[in-house]
Amino acid sequence: MSNTGKKLSVHYRGTLEDGTQFDSSYDRGQTLQFTCGAGQMIAGFDRAVEDMQVGEKKKVLLQPSEAYGERNEDLVIAFPKSSVPQAEQLHEHDQVSLAGPGGMPIPATITQITDDEVYVDANHELAGKALIFEIELVSIDD
Repeated sequence: MSNTGKKLSVHYRGTLEDGTQFDSSYDRGQTLQFTCGAGQMIAGFDRAVEDMQVGEKKKVLLQPSEAYGERNEDLVIAFPKSSVPQAEQLHEHDQVSLAGPGGMPIPATITQITDDEVYVDANHELAGKALIFEIELVSIDD
């Protein structure tokens, strides 16, 4: 029986292959709710829960193509420091927002600041990484 189109509540723990945890609904004490197959989740996560039953637990390994994609070095952009507002107040690892197509905000991270340029990485922080999810289906709401 497919869960596609149904509202699901899940608990999950996400780790990298080296065991580093990057997210956990258990730690927040609150389930994640989403509609299965509606594009609200990364593709591999949606597929993992598609045929689960309430109370079922599973562990899945998602390759980058099923998660946040491969890193794209074209998304590391250098801006002239003189054109960056408040550049003197920025630091490496700061999170900033770039304006994408139609003005949509694109989250990015400052990776380097030189005397003349500010380098910004618009790749998702988990791009290029395989992800492990431990998933527990808590409820299904048709």
